[in-house]
Amino acid sequence: MSLPVVLSAAGAPPSPSPSGPSTAPAVPSLQDAQEGATNAASWVEQNWSTWLAMGLQILLVVVVAVALRAVVRRAITKLIDRMNRTVQAVDGTALGGLLVNAERRRQRAAAIGSVLRSVASFVILGTAALMVLSTFRINLAPLLASAGVAGVAIGFGARNLVTDFLSGVFMILEDQYGVGDTIDAGVASGEVIEVGLRVTKLRGADGEIWYVRNGEVKRVGNLSQGWATAGVDVTVRAAEDLDRVKATLDGVAEKMSKEEPWNELLWGPVEVLGLDSVLIDSMVVRVSARTMPGKSVTVERELRWRIKRAFDAASIRIVGGATAVEDQAAAPDPTAAVAAPSAYANADSPQAAAAAPLTPQRQAGK
Repeated sequence: MSLPVVLSAAGAPPSPSPSGPSTAPAVPSLQDAQEGATNAASWVEQNWSTWLAMGLQILLVVVVAVALRAVVRRAITKLIDRMNRTVQAVDGTALGGLLVNAERRRQRAAAIGSVLRSVASFVILGTAALMVLSTFRINLAPLLASAGVAGVAIGFGARNLVTDFLSGVFMILEDQYGVGDTIDAGVASGEVIEVGLRVTKLRGADGEIWYVRNGEVKRVGNLSQGWATAGVDVTVRAAEDLDRVKATLDGVAEKMSKEEPWNELLWGPVEVLGLDSVLIDSMVVRVSARTMPGKSVTVERELRWRIKRAFDAASIRIVGGATAVEDQAAAPDPTAAVAAPSAYANADSPQAAAAAPLTPQRQAGK
């Protein structure tokens, strides 16, 4: 008899076959399946209330975040619409003339609304996401610490970008300039053709386009807000009659203020401010006027044109500058009639002797 048969007869379990373990899968019995189902049902029964509470909490957070986001965005949109209606109401009136144009304010309001809506959405949805994660018993401290370190690293690496962005946001909120304005930004000057949160585009006087980073703008001179001043300095001779000069300038100012289109460009009367400086041979009279924004140069050129024609008609002479000297008749040059010195003027010179061969000395030698 073989060894397995003897062992089985003795009641001992048979030893594993040298060929290896059996590859037949163990089939779970009905009792095992019943125990697994019982354990699963018991686990669900013990934890269903916890999972239901977590699900309801997450659902509540999501619903509140979505509703709050919609309410805030709608409020911002209504605020921007009210700003646009206010601009349209004052447009075309005397007050509206002192303000910037309606299209520029509309673009500014749209930019502000877009920034505010984006910030509100980021804050609300970000807070909701953190609350959902905390519902799952996730420790947020390492996550927030990692986000803080990453934010600091990004801030140091892209500090110029952050500076440009923040400068652009405050520039829009403070309404420093907008599309259509003529500004002097220090690094460049010209007409604003596009305003962004990072870069402002300017068109220069020669047609070139300047791309100016908002973070590089340290000071801004806006020539298109409110009103501008046209100033003309008229330099005349010191011997001119001041009353006559002032009367001529007043006539030019009154006539120009009544003619089209200058009566619309002039937002105030042309004033003769008086003597700006007095020198020995000349004096400067200052003429000034308040004009529409961006039209001061045009008004100055027209004023100079009209003043020159009026002075010519009144025989008032305009001199070239503050140090101009009155022209005088040129005196005759006393040396003009004097001949240049010549070697032939000296009778003892070799040139004179060569030119006159029959000299007394030669005749005496014969």
